Amino acid sequence: MRTALVSLAAAAVVAAATPAMADEARIEARTGMVWNGQDSQGTAGVAAGYDYDLGKSPFFVGVQGSADKSFDGDTRVTWGAGGRAGVKVTPDTKLYATANWQSKFCRTCNSGVGVGGGVEQSVGTRYFINAQYQHVLIGDYTPDADVGLVGVGVKF
Repeated sequence: MRTALVSLAAAAVVAAATPAMADEARIEARTGMVWNGQDSQGTAGVAAGYDYDLGKSPFFVGVQGSADKSFDGDTRVTWGAGGRAGVKVTPDTKLYATANWQSKFCRTCNSGVGVGGGVEQSVGTRYFINAQYQHVLIGDYTPDADVGLVGVGVKF
């Protein structure tokens, strides 16, 4: 009987602590469009990150890395590193702002800094879908670009 009570008490402690462990890692596959007023092309890639809850508030911050490839054959993989900050509008919906650095997508191109925002919607307990917009500031007389992405991913 004592073993059963101790086991039940341990299970209750773990169940009560579960909401406090809401920080989550994520990985996603994504696709979308890149345009700059002169040209547009498709893109696809992956992103991985980790979100940290800010106490008991609905706010969070996160870090993210990405690798995206334009469908144009003369480009190379664009690597990105940055973060996001946002609010959980509901337990299953996050609104966030993003900022990141992106490597150049061709030998003669410039790297850029992207700023934007998005929405992430949980689908069940482990999966999510999202939509994101970014404006990429390139500089050196290169036209800035805009990026629209949609993704599917898994949280763990």
